[in-house]
Amino acid sequence: MPEVIYKQPEPIGYGYSLQSIALGTNLLVAHLQLNNKSSVFGPDIDQLRLFASFETGDRLRIRITDAKNQRWEIPTDVLPRQSQPYTLPQQSHNTTPANLFLSDPNSDLILTLHNTTQFGFTVARYSTGDILFDTSGTVLIFKDQYLELTSSLPAHRSSIYGLGEHTKRTFKLTHNQTLTLWNADIASLNLDVNLYGSHPYYMDVRSPDSNGKVVAGTTHGVLLLNSNGMDVVYSGDSITYKVIGGVFDFYFFAGPSPELVMDQYTQLIGRPTPMPYWSFGFHQCRYGYKDVQDLEGVVAGYAKAKIPLEVMWTDIDHMDAYKDFTLDPINYPLSKMSPFVQNLHQNGQKYVLILDPGISVNTTYETYIRGLQADIYIKREGKPYLGEVWPGAVNFPDFLNPKGAIFWGDEIERFHDILSFDGLWLDMNEQSNFISSPPLPSSKLDNPPYKINNAGYQRLINEKTVPASSLHFGNITAYDAHNLYGFTEARATKDALIKITGKRPFILSRSTSVGSGKFTAHWTGDNAATWDDLAYSIPSILSSGLFGIPMVGADICGFNGNTTEELCQRWIQLGAFYPFARDHSDKASTRQELYLWDSVAATSRKVLGLRYQMLPYFYTLMYNAHTKGTPIARPVFFSFPQDTNTYDISTQFLIGKSVLVSPVLKPKTVEIDAYFPSGNWFDLFNYSKAVSVGSGTHVRLHAPADHINVHIREGNILVLQKEALTTKAARVTPFHILVVVSHNENSTGEVYLDDGEETDVGEVDGKWTFVTFTSQVAGNKATLRSVVQNGGFASSQKWIIEKVTFIGLENGSSKTGYALCTSAGAEIRDARVKVSGGGGFGMAEISGLSALIGEEFEVVLDLH
Repeated sequence: MPEVIYKQPEPIGYGYSLQSIALGTNLLVAHLQLNNKSSVFGPDIDQLRLFASFETGDRLRIRITDAKNQRWEIPTDVLPRQSQPYTLPQQSHNTTPANLFLSDPNSDLILTLHNTTQFGFTVARYSTGDILFDTSGTVLIFKDQYLELTSSLPAHRSSIYGLGEHTKRTFKLTHNQTLTLWNADIASLNLDVNLYGSHPYYMDVRSPDSNGKVVAGTTHGVLLLNSNGMDVVYSGDSITYKVIGGVFDFYFFAGPSPELVMDQYTQLIGRPTPMPYWSFGFHQCRYGYKDVQDLEGVVAGYAKAKIPLEVMWTDIDHMDAYKDFTLDPINYPLSKMSPFVQNLHQNGQKYVLILDPGISVNTTYETYIRGLQADIYIKREGKPYLGEVWPGAVNFPDFLNPKGAIFWGDEIERFHDILSFDGLWLDMNEQSNFISSPPLPSSKLDNPPYKINNAGYQRLINEKTVPASSLHFGNITAYDAHNLYGFTEARATKDALIKITGKRPFILSRSTSVGSGKFTAHWTGDNAATWDDLAYSIPSILSSGLFGIPMVGADICGFNGNTTEELCQRWIQLGAFYPFARDHSDKASTRQELYLWDSVAATSRKVLGLRYQMLPYFYTLMYNAHTKGTPIARPVFFSFPQDTNTYDISTQFLIGKSVLVSPVLKPKTVEIDAYFPSGNWFDLFNYSKAVSVGSGTHVRLHAPADHINVHIREGNILVLQKEALTTKAARVTPFHILVVVSHNENSTGEVYLDDGEETDVGEVDGKWTFVTFTSQVAGNKATLRSVVQNGGFASSQKWIIEKVTFIGLENGSSKTGYALCTSAGAEIRDARVKVSGGGGFGMAEISGLSALIGEEFEVVLDLH
């Protein structure tokens, strides 16, 4: 018998060992040498250089690249960041100890390099010894088109969130899954596949360790700054990055709270762009509006039903043969569109339209001709790459080309001169392509050796997009820059709108990448009108907030397929509390404007009524997002990190730090099981209803068809206004200060006020006012005080506080009360006090005030 020899498959790589080390000021440079060659997925790069530095006390950067050749990295003019020296520091050590440390006196992070046969590194907390990231005992692989790095994780103590964009059943990532990052026009109704955006960033919230050193909720963030396609394999006890290009450029954010991680992350990638006030109103859209008359009918339908409508949108229907910057001469002629938009503006309403990046190849189309003359299209084999989208054959503008951004801005300006739209919607910018071009035999880019799990079945990266071998300005390949396309388009669009209008832009982009929030809002894309999709929208909007894109929502009532009355009713209840609230549907589905069913219309008036009362709160959260990176819609653990039960919540969320939204997500349901962290929580639709829990617990709540549970926690102050049909009308109504009393702490709240559209937000000497409210209770006395920054602006608007309500007062037996109110040192004499009880708590309403919100004031309430 001949002997059978079983050959072991060749490993992908053998790893690297540490050759030498050099230390500079706050910088460590290590030289790594390949242990052994492997030809799987291509030849290894034999010498690597690792740079490690503390860029701030809260941010550690570890970058590993080819020691001899410069490789693709996101250009610093695309994502500004600190540069690292390529020259080595002077003192070099060829003999290195077994472990080498890098620390910073201002940082809680400490880096250890392991000089073992298989080089590895560990990032830990100095204060607790908790290991955050640890590659020791794993194999580092670095080839031209395949990079692999693994870190172990404590499976039972580490809860991770992020690594998007995907539609997920749960917000917290479950173990044993592969998360693929490659921007694609794949409908978000598909679970667990790569979608429109790429964010190789996660937040890790730790549960306590066995020795009690690590406090529950201690949080850090990890970013791999790399724009190439990748698979991230998360098993629970490890995370492995498998990347098809670029370098390893890791950033570790020390936290130690979720808010601080977001502050540190957005400090690096860019703060979320401020949104105009009107964008927090209700938006209506549909793919398939027939003509201008159809649009007018929708606007009239909302007005007749007395449902707020802020913004009317059009999809590609308004275009002439689906060409950007055109109007269909039959159904959407300028002679009708212009007065339509004018009427919207007269009603205090707005108009937003869609743009797709593909420019129709058509010699009679002036936009195309100008792009050709400016030579700004992405090229393949020396000529503009020919794709196909809605208008047929298209070329794609190159936004990495400075001239491409100028061309785009010029086209927007020409169209804005004709039709004064208020915002732009950037769709199909992954980029989507209706054809798939075959790989070029001469290129190794179109079909790389490692197949990422594109579309869930290792679809070739060239399918349905601009092929990887295409070239951008400066010979940058689409292979490297593919995931940046939506980002660069949004950047060019924001620059253009500021220049054209002089106002704060509103841009909604489908495709995003790290840092997109600096330019644009986002929606979760093509969902479906199903109960599952309703539920999935919560993890999706929470993830977008973590990615630094806080202005986000899902298509209310569902985009694909036919909605139902019950589903639409439940969806507007939830959607009214998305940061971005828009009803949108597909051409092939039945209509779903909110006024079409009496039950949905009635619920819409109720829930949008509360949203519009809360506009000052939403807007202040936008300001906080812009200044600190904190999301608007937040996971429950953001406010309760020490309550480990909150880490698994995917069916509720917070607006800001204190408003808990607990929607119905299943059909034929009139009761829900909601989790309440400890404290007293009050129903925002009926202040006399309260939920009180000593420690976090699940509570059965009534949820009849027309009701969503929205609660505010004790210790908070909410600044409200009256509801109206537009934000413009709501803005001039008097303010109502809702004080939710706590007997354990002072209550606090704040409001940011400006004109809603100035480009400079909160700038020194700007037209804005910031008011902080504090309240305390002692015995039968409750006080409320305001501290005003830059009060001149609010005073010039003559905005007044008409009413103050204290809820959660302990002494529910009080029958009467007396209020002493002073504003700018003068007593207000006309105040009326009404005292009532309910839910075991007392409530006191002081009305008839007319105190300027721009001036400091005080209310002392005496209860008898």
